[in-house]
Amino acid sequence: MKKQRWSLLALLFALVLALAACSGGNTEKPADTTEKPADSETTTETTETPEETDTASDALFDLAVTHDGDAISGGMLKVAMVKDEPFAGIFLAELYEDAYDADIMAYASNSLFEADGNFMLSDEGIATLEVDQDNNKVLVKIREGVKWSDGNPLTIEDVMLPYLIIGHKDYTGVRYDTQFKNIIGAEEYNAGTADTISGLKKLDETTLEISFKTLSPSIFYGGDGLWTYAAPAHQIGDIPVAELVENDAVRKNPVTLGAFKFDKIVPGESVQFVKNEHYWKGEPKLDGVIVQVVPSSSISVAIGSGEYDIVSSFNATKMPEIENYENITILGRPELYYSYLGFKVGKYDYENSKVVTDFEGSKMGDVKLRQALGYALDIEAVSEIYYNNLRERANSLIPPVFESFYNAELKGYTYDPDKAMSILDEAGYVDVDGDGLREDPNGEKLEIRLAAMSGDATQEDIISYYLQNWKDVGLNVTLTTGRLIEFNSFYDKVQADDPEIDIFMGAWGTGTNPSPSGLYGAADQYNFSRYTSDELEGYVVGIDSPQAFDAEWRAEQFKAFQEHIEEMATTIPMQFRYEIVPVNKRVKNYSIDYSEPTELHEIELVSENPVK
Repeated sequence: MKKQRWSLLALLFALVLALAACSGGNTEKPADTTEKPADSETTTETTETPEETDTASDALFDLAVTHDGDAISGGMLKVAMVKDEPFAGIFLAELYEDAYDADIMAYASNSLFEADGNFMLSDEGIATLEVDQDNNKVLVKIREGVKWSDGNPLTIEDVMLPYLIIGHKDYTGVRYDTQFKNIIGAEEYNAGTADTISGLKKLDETTLEISFKTLSPSIFYGGDGLWTYAAPAHQIGDIPVAELVENDAVRKNPVTLGAFKFDKIVPGESVQFVKNEHYWKGEPKLDGVIVQVVPSSSISVAIGSGEYDIVSSFNATKMPEIENYENITILGRPELYYSYLGFKVGKYDYENSKVVTDFEGSKMGDVKLRQALGYALDIEAVSEIYYNNLRERANSLIPPVFESFYNAELKGYTYDPDKAMSILDEAGYVDVDGDGLREDPNGEKLEIRLAAMSGDATQEDIISYYLQNWKDVGLNVTLTTGRLIEFNSFYDKVQADDPEIDIFMGAWGTGTNPSPSGLYGAADQYNFSRYTSDELEGYVVGIDSPQAFDAEWRAEQFKAFQEHIEEMATTIPMQFRYEIVPVNKRVKNYSIDYSEPTELHEIELVSENPVK
């Protein structure tokens, strides 16, 4: 195994050096591509009683740690967010669009519900959920006495406001999607033919009734259109919806419900929280938390020198640099994540809120070309060499942690350059002029433009290797803009269907609900490949339909969805990921176990400063 590893390493480095010389020595070194632009519904969005599978990486690290020492009183928890560019800084659940803002907001979360070990909404949170399956209605009931961080009481109007924001015709976000339209009256309100959403009804000061067109098992996990956050109506209720995203109430002084409250924001760089004295679960033991952006190039040294207590978005490429540090404990878990290769096969019609697929008019409309591009990628070697086997080749758009729905029988697009070349030959993509690169079936030059996110220092090498993989089978794939694209700009371009993008490499954090609704539906802005069909929509709708209360039938719909996407190859899964969380030994107790995560208000420290 060692011999094979080093031969692969030598091959990769040789190719990288050759490509760097040809590219003029571009030295831009960007950040990790671990985007979750859509925890698209909620952080409590989940699936039907999933169990963690016993994958090879399950037992690599502990899920929780208890460090020695007596807890001090208070203290500031120092959190490093590994990122090579500024965070966006949209601190409202209804409007944020990436994982980094979500990770920051988690310390001051406006979540109404909590979830149990199976990711099902429980009765332990601020709100409880009562489902009337026969009448397609739910009751959301909030606890009495809960207060916002500014001392104002939580009201049922605060529970209703997010629906009125997302459904509004001037809404600037992406969550008006297939699931949201399931709320009765949502479409009429969005069209401007109704002043409110008729399916929302305030029953009393603590109870909201919501009527849906249909209900499915997803409702128990934060799906079907249920929104699981509150928004402070007393602060933002009178702000025009179109202006919310740039308002100070979202960018500078959010009012929240979580254990901590925003205190000081340095745009794009850091957020300091102080404890929320109104927190409904009790006073936090820490004085506060500071979350700071740290470049990937310096994070390992910062960890070793004891600058931070907890590190988020840590890239597995850095694992060899920290694995022998004695001042930390490394926790890890299979992540609710997959990266993918997407193909632009249409556009999004923003005026009519629908995906428009155009295989005939798209450069990537030929399924054979898409399949060949998938088989040509040597993702297995990249996972071993660069990610230290903390990532693995993905075969599906459903992570294996969702055992009930993951289709382990799918073969996926494993590395097979001979098969890629055979497919291209049969489809008429041949080298006409003898330059080593294939023309299209009409004999025209074929250039495929790839959009890929910048990442840490290895990301450029990895993408260069993938470009070489494609060149090895005769395909001319070049970078959109001539280089890797900064995180925020990348998703702006992909979402806008930039004509310079033919294919793109993205990633999703699924949240705890792997339902494809919201990501692959006919109305979903997050359906970035722009593929829809009656067959696909049947699976997307079926998974979250009343018939899906039959667990076996729902599992079959998940299986069919995965098989269909594999066949169409409009989105090819690339990697599943193992999440790494370095924790300094001054943090007394910390858990990342999905079933027993650490309560933020209970975190304690055993010394004034992190252990060096």
